[in-house]
Amino acid sequence: MSTDFSESVGRSRDDRSFLVARAERLRQILADNAQQGAADRRVTESSIAALAEAGLFKVMLPRRYGGYEAGVRTSLDVMAAVAYGDGAAGWVVSLVNHSAWDIGLCPTRVQDEVFGADPDTRVCGSLAPVGTAVAVEGGVRLSGRWGYVSGSLHAQWAMLGFNLVDETGAVIEGAVAPVPAADYTVSDTWFTAGMRGSGSNTLSAEDVFVPWHRVVLRARLDAGDYPTEHKDEITYRSGFYPTHTMGLIGPLLGLGRAALDHVLDAAGTKRVAGTVFRRQADSAGLQMLLGDAALLIDTAHLHAYRAADDLDDHAARGEQPSFPTRARVRADASRAAGQVVDAITILLDVHGSGGFVDSSPLQRIWQDANVAARHVSLLPGISSEVYGKALLGLPNDVVLSL
Repeated sequence: MSTDFSESVGRSRDDRSFLVARAERLRQILADNAQQGAADRRVTESSIAALAEAGLFKVMLPRRYGGYEAGVRTSLDVMAAVAYGDGAAGWVVSLVNHSAWDIGLCPTRVQDEVFGADPDTRVCGSLAPVGTAVAVEGGVRLSGRWGYVSGSLHAQWAMLGFNLVDETGAVIEGAVAPVPAADYTVSDTWFTAGMRGSGSNTLSAEDVFVPWHRVVLRARLDAGDYPTEHKDEITYRSGFYPTHTMGLIGPLLGLGRAALDHVLDAAGTKRVAGTVFRRQADSAGLQMLLGDAALLIDTAHLHAYRAADDLDDHAARGEQPSFPTRARVRADASRAAGQVVDAITILLDVHGSGGFVDSSPLQRIWQDANVAARHVSLLPGISSEVYGKALLGLPNDVVLSL
């Protein structure tokens, strides 16, 4: 590795600018590898190694295991800085960090099992309750097939969601549990139009034994009743589902900024074919479009920062966000995602068809952002409906988790 981080010794691990600077130092490495990662449908090993050396898989890991224990706002900025270089790498780093955060909510015994022997362990996950588990002596027997597990090619554990069922197959309650890689298989199923480098493949488990001490009921998580004994660790008091939702936004913010800078850099020299303009920068029409795109990206950041700061503030006070607050956080995230996608569309209008050639980072940014923004937690119609119900004082009867 050619990137040297030795001068960081002695710096505060809570310093947001320090972590962001580390991510920015990797920008060129990530950008150089991004096209190969998309072709291979996985982040390149050299990018993974650089990210690991910079400690960026430990942003939300407890300090007890050498992590930075960062909050939602810091994570947002760091993941955006990674995604500026490569959206897929930003997506993987963000979701791996949020899976590490999940482990930080668990009892110390579980945390020690995952991170105690090797603090460099990486965790992927899917919280969707698509698996089923039956109770047996000492634990449960888990089977299932979990799709869209980002970072699965680079993880040693997976946090998996499932339903506990009785002998008839009827659902008793939802739960999650960490499972070591030796107990599941990864199927190569990730063939997509965008975010190809995220390697978001499918995990399968068949009759795997999971001890009871690793099982956490989903109702406890949704209520903020986390089983960790370390109640003084503020990061692990944040709202469960909203924190995961915000993990999707950092990479999108980075993609938006990368697209804007790329188009601005080209505007000073790129001609507007079929017009009198020798430079895009000389066209009043294109100047207006650039202003519109920049404002959309700025506004996306404002929505995202408001949501992240609310979650961090609630965690600092030891309070779980109310339904109206959680609904607004989801709406903020959804709106931010949509604004980034809209801005990138405008920027491609400005830049022209050259942005769609394989060698241009714009086409990959466009593809990655459009796929990322369609995550189920960011769907605008659903998010607006839930927020509207909260504004009207109506109960949430739309989404299963918020």
